Amino acid sequence: MFKKSRRKIVAAIMFVLVLLWIGTLTVIYTASYLAMAEQNKGMVREHAQRYVLSQSLDAPPPVKPEPDMGNPRYSDMPAFQLSTFYTVAMSYDGEILEIRNPQQSVHSNDALEKLARDLSADGKTTGVKKDLVYYTCDKGGYMLFTFKDNTIINESMDTLFRYTLLFGGFAILLLFFVAVCLARRIVKPLEESYQKQKQFISDAGHELKTPISVVSTNAELLARELGSNKWLENIQYENARMGVLVTQLLELSRLDSAPSVTEQVDFSRLVRGEALPFESVAFENGHTLCCNIEENMIVNGNPTQLGQLVSILLDNAIRHGDRETDIQLILKAEHGSANLSVINTGAEIPAEKRELLFERFYRMDCVRNGDDGHYGLGLSIAKAITAAHGGKISVRCEHGRIEFQVQIPIRNFS
Repeated sequence: MFKKSRRKIVAAIMFVLVLLWIGTLTVIYTASYLAMAEQNKGMVREHAQRYVLSQSLDAPPPVKPEPDMGNPRYSDMPAFQLSTFYTVAMSYDGEILEIRNPQQSVHSNDALEKLARDLSADGKTTGVKKDLVYYTCDKGGYMLFTFKDNTIINESMDTLFRYTLLFGGFAILLLFFVAVCLARRIVKPLEESYQKQKQFISDAGHELKTPISVVSTNAELLARELGSNKWLENIQYENARMGVLVTQLLELSRLDSAPSVTEQVDFSRLVRGEALPFESVAFENGHTLCCNIEENMIVNGNPTQLGQLVSILLDNAIRHGDRETDIQLILKAEHGSANLSVINTGAEIPAEKRELLFERFYRMDCVRNGDDGHYGLGLSIAKAITAAHGGKISVRCEHGRIEFQVQIPIRNFS
């Protein structure tokens, strides 16, 4: 139970940390990328505005666009002066007028010309293509295609991203161990309190067994001497109830603390044997017990505890099922587990109360005086037995059909 709680705490802490880490990285890289993209577009645009064709054209004098006064002067920035720009001037009829290529070893003239013709066909004004930020504009007599090499910046961003992931992953791993330590410290007081509670129940149960036995013996001797006496009968009745309660408490304490001795158990035979005496009990309470048990189902478990588990579920179905209805006991193998289902017809159990059924001392009618000899511990014991065998127990309610289902792993024995 506490291991599961620790795992949940660690999972919650790591989820929050990873979410914050991913969110921070996303915001930083998105903001950086948008800022860099805007700066590159501004630098390419300003370079295009400052461009002057070196050869004369039989065309009207070029119209130089006025710079956007709302944007910064990128030409004054060191990044602008250190950047590599490529330009392709093309006439309206597709003739290449001039190519300026300061790094022909990186991008050939033919490659730049092909890019310019592709962009001319696309009709796009700005964007990124093959690690080149481009900008196209009409210079009044010809079209200008301006490119800026973005390879170094992209590689720098990729390197930064890889190292951020590497060191971030290392930090997350380190924080995982910190979260494990924190979870242990958080759960430790609860675990100690729970252990003390179990020890108290065990000690109290053992201490109560002796006086209960003494009271029972003395009451029996008095009954032989005095005969029928209502006060003595009350003492015997309450003493018997106390004995049942102490026995159940000790059983829960034993299941919680000491590992049970297990062996190979023919679960099919065990379930059939436990169901036999309940057929008459069901009949006396107006029910018919219908069994559908798959044969030769072998599990690794404690036969006494598994028999008690079956008895608890059958007793619960008989006591709470509507009269003149069938109670079904089904045992079958599914997905590597022995699935035991006990089904009865009865009042619908509210969804919010279904998990509470397995809590200690919980009773649907909220009556805890134990007049019927039950104290709300039966299903708690069933849950503890199921957990001790590595299984799961659950309850389902559909249209007045109440089903308690137990899944116990089937072991393969050589």
